[in-house]
Amino acid sequence: MKNIKDSITCIGKIINTHGIKGELKVDPYTFDKKRFSKLESVFVGEDLKEFFIKKVRVNDFVYLSFEGYENINDVLNLKGFNIYIKDEDRLELEEDQYYVSDLIGKEVYDTDGNYIGVLKEVLEYPANDIFVIEGKDKGTYQVPGVKEFIKNIDSTITIKLIEGMIL
Repeated sequence: MKNIKDSITCIGKIINTHGIKGELKVDPYTFDKKRFSKLESVFVGEDLKEFFIKKVRVNDFVYLSFEGYENINDVLNLKGFNIYIKDEDRLELEEDQYYVSDLIGKEVYDTDGNYIGVLKEVLEYPANDIFVIEGKDKGTYQVPGVKEFIKNIDSTITIKLIEGMIL
């Protein structure tokens, strides 16, 4: 039997409550914040408890209300938890777009086929993403997530190294 944790994607994190009527402020991890309005339910926290969405408001953040949770005291314990959806509810991506959760754990090689390490994290910045790679022998490396350096992504990630990028 397939474990639900193998078929979910994180789409945001509850960063605070908002008001006294059970509304939650969410930092979205998706390029389309309005996608929350199309969802019927989400899973919250490590135990993946399912919550049915009552109301969604979108501006810089996403504000969610869940059915049956109309008081701040009902949702205080959800602060800091991630929000997940079933993989079947994920948005279709364009070519050369990837879900970060699909990239984490991939082995990284240079263009000569030398093993560099494993992708541990993707830091998102306005200019471009930064791929954080745990090196095979030494610490971690940070590589800009742009086409100049990220040459191919499939079952592994191929990067182009320049002098001084990896010591």
